[in-house]
Amino acid sequence: MALGGELGIRLIVWMGQTVPRPAPAGVLQALQSVEVTTDREKGDGLQVVFRLVKDQTLDYPLLREPLFTPGNRIVVGVAMGIVPQILLDGVITHQEVSAGGDGTFSITGRDLSSTMDLEEKDEPFDNQPDSVIATRIIAAYPQLGLVPAVTPTTDVPLQVERTPRQHETDLAYLNRMAERNGFVFYIEPVTIGVNTAYWGPENRLGLPQPALTRDMGAMSNVKSLTFSFDALGPVAPEGVFVDPIFKLSIPIPALPSLKFPPLAASPAPALRKEKIRDTANRNAASAAIAALAAASNTPNPVTGDGEVDTAAYGHILRPRGLVGVRGAGLSLDGLYLVDAVTHKLARGEYTQKFRLSREGLGTTTPVVRT
Repeated sequence: MALGGELGIRLIVWMGQTVPRPAPAGVLQALQSVEVTTDREKGDGLQVVFRLVKDQTLDYPLLREPLFTPGNRIVVGVAMGIVPQILLDGVITHQEVSAGGDGTFSITGRDLSSTMDLEEKDEPFDNQPDSVIATRIIAAYPQLGLVPAVTPTTDVPLQVERTPRQHETDLAYLNRMAERNGFVFYIEPVTIGVNTAYWGPENRLGLPQPALTRDMGAMSNVKSLTFSFDALGPVAPEGVFVDPIFKLSIPIPALPSLKFPPLAASPAPALRKEKIRDTANRNAASAAIAALAAASNTPNPVTGDGEVDTAAYGHILRPRGLVGVRGAGLSLDGLYLVDAVTHKLARGEYTQKFRLSREGLGTTTPVVRT
């Protein structure tokens, strides 16, 4: 379905109970707008708005469409040219009707991780590292088409010392394990029906996306771009562990963050200090992992917000990857992590609003990808 007008952008909508299929023509004809938000901190979601028209029975036939049943699968993507890109693979979680002559019907959905957040469990995992537990949990959802991408962890808890135990939903436990290792967890669509379930450190590898350009004449491709610097964002963790033989409290040395490679030439110093409270009774390796995770979980102090000129940019900006910035000055140019993107599509319109971040000022690369 063409929504981008002169931009040559086509909207892709697939729906279904378990296996999504192309949405029927009547559904696409009633579609008014789509908004997809992908946010690495708050999660991914969408809202689709349809136009309501009454039939001869003075009822709205669109509301009787079984595809809109909460819990059903919905896949939304766009195609700029030949290759389609999936923005979100999720499930319908909410409906809203605005009745009247020009009524509207809105459906809200969340990404597939929401299906992992429906049932609380109480499960022990004897003698298993966190990465094995994460792989087992992800593998329990074959109907979602998940491909596990799990980073191995080295801390193997012995049953005589401690037993990892889940006492929450699968999603909450995956996030809790990720946080204590300095990792992240998210589900990212690859193609229709296939998704990567990523559990590992913040991904700063791979080819950066084409640069966001400001104040460079015909090469400019953003409508707005503003930056902020929160000096109180970085935190220096402090903790100790107890030597099991001599019973001495040994400070945990300062450890580097898992945010590698660095994106800023001058990382912001940590003005705040934070005590790690649960390391005293751990062994040296486990205490070090806790300190490393605490250093990696601190927010990035430099953030950027703006809106892409989609026609000039010519690409779809993806979250959880790198993007270059140029034309913002030596302190702010360079590579950033894309924290969030909000895609808004309507007939003849496509806007992309974004949020970027990194750990300090100054660029680490002389050029960025154009």
